[in-house]
Amino acid sequence: MAGVHLLTYADRLGGDLSGLRELLHDDLDGFAGVHILPFFTPYDGDDAGFDPVDHTQVDPRLGSWADVRALADDGYEIVADLIVNHVSADSPEFRDWLARGVASKHDGMFLTFDKVFGGRATEAGITAFYRPRPGLPFTSFMQADGTRRLVWTTFMPSQVDIDVRHPAGEAYLRRVIRALAEGGVRTVRIDAVGYAIKTVGSDSFMTDETMEYVQVLAQMCREAGMRVLVEVHAHYTQQQRIAPLVDLVYDFALPALLLHSLVAGTTDRLARWLEIRPENAITVLDTHDGIGIIDAGPVKVGGVELPGLIDQSEMAAIFAAASYATGGISDQASVIPAWCELPHQINATFYSALSQDDDAYLLCRAVQLFVPGEPQVYYVGLLAGVDDIELWQSSGQGRDVNRHHYSHEEVQAALEQPVVRALRALIRLRTKHPAFGGEFSWRQVGDDVIELGWVSGDDAAVLTACLTTRQFSIVLRNGSERQRLSSVAELAEEFDNG
Repeated sequence: MAGVHLLTYADRLGGDLSGLRELLHDDLDGFAGVHILPFFTPYDGDDAGFDPVDHTQVDPRLGSWADVRALADDGYEIVADLIVNHVSADSPEFRDWLARGVASKHDGMFLTFDKVFGGRATEAGITAFYRPRPGLPFTSFMQADGTRRLVWTTFMPSQVDIDVRHPAGEAYLRRVIRALAEGGVRTVRIDAVGYAIKTVGSDSFMTDETMEYVQVLAQMCREAGMRVLVEVHAHYTQQQRIAPLVDLVYDFALPALLLHSLVAGTTDRLARWLEIRPENAITVLDTHDGIGIIDAGPVKVGGVELPGLIDQSEMAAIFAAASYATGGISDQASVIPAWCELPHQINATFYSALSQDDDAYLLCRAVQLFVPGEPQVYYVGLLAGVDDIELWQSSGQGRDVNRHHYSHEEVQAALEQPVVRALRALIRLRTKHPAFGGEFSWRQVGDDVIELGWVSGDDAAVLTACLTTRQFSIVLRNGSERQRLSSVAELAEEFDNG
């Protein structure tokens, strides 16, 4: 039976790695593992650590590999990111290549325009590429001899893409994998791999060539003794394709379907997903990247539209509901990728996107924690955080509305909130109740009610959730003992009673 994991930045919750460890020991006990978002040098670059200058070293302002290993020695499963697609333009490897060109030992590590197109670029070919940002994915750099090079920068101009299939690119990734494994990491999250292989004539996102590379990279990580989690926001069928190839995928469709169910007052789309979803999934509602919506929607591939679990108008309704709940902030903070009509994620905290409605929030969390898989709770979601408008406006990065820097005092105040104590009761239930080691079943009870249950011998845990009234009920059986919890207040009291 897998426990619940925490997803967090070390600096934004504990201040540094030792502070995070102290919180996990004391105020935030009960987690089986922790995914520490990029703690490499530097952790506070242009993309909050996803633009590493040195991917093999812990930023000394946060601590050292000894601090990471200390958490692992405490029994926490450590999850960390392998940033596959790119590295910082300030990295020693890229700077050396700019300075020395073909004489650099890193020549070939970076993906240039000509490497992909080979002089055969066309307007149709260039605009076919899928990019999660507005504009084209190239940035011009000048080498020391005056040569101008057009380098792929899929995400930001400061994030230069790696040629992952070139020996120099592979050698770089192997160095990073070795550093992670030796540092105590036991599950590696492969970040942005969906964009890593560029194939002329396609959108170069999760193509057959990408899937082949996922298998190669997964083998490299497994040889180092680590489980493999692939991160990709895409049509739900992509998760189904990836799931057999790796140890874990994300269930990014779940939050979108829960939001749809609340807006539409029906559970039919959620029920459809329960029939077909991969079970080797990390279940989430929110992450550092926002609330995924595109994962449940339709997509066009090669001019053919694949239907989604929800359609375009239903996606628009979710964005509209979030906009209303956040006073328009989610509209302003969310980014519309190139060639798309809608954002692919809602930039808002999940609590804010639900108008800070405690009942709706706990209902969604209960569903997340009852669905099969390995649950992961984001630190802002754990503390029922609201949109950090000031941080977003100061940084200009929309995702920062959901990346608050918590002081010790703010953590303590949040932990006193009934909704937070109730969520922690759900986490404790998911971790400790023996029923969750048994068999899972579910059924629809009318159009707007869904029932999720776990049974193991004489032990049982059954959640009944009504999406129109936003009410829920949890019935527990532990041998001859029975208990019913049906409100935020009752769950909060359950947590207080230990």
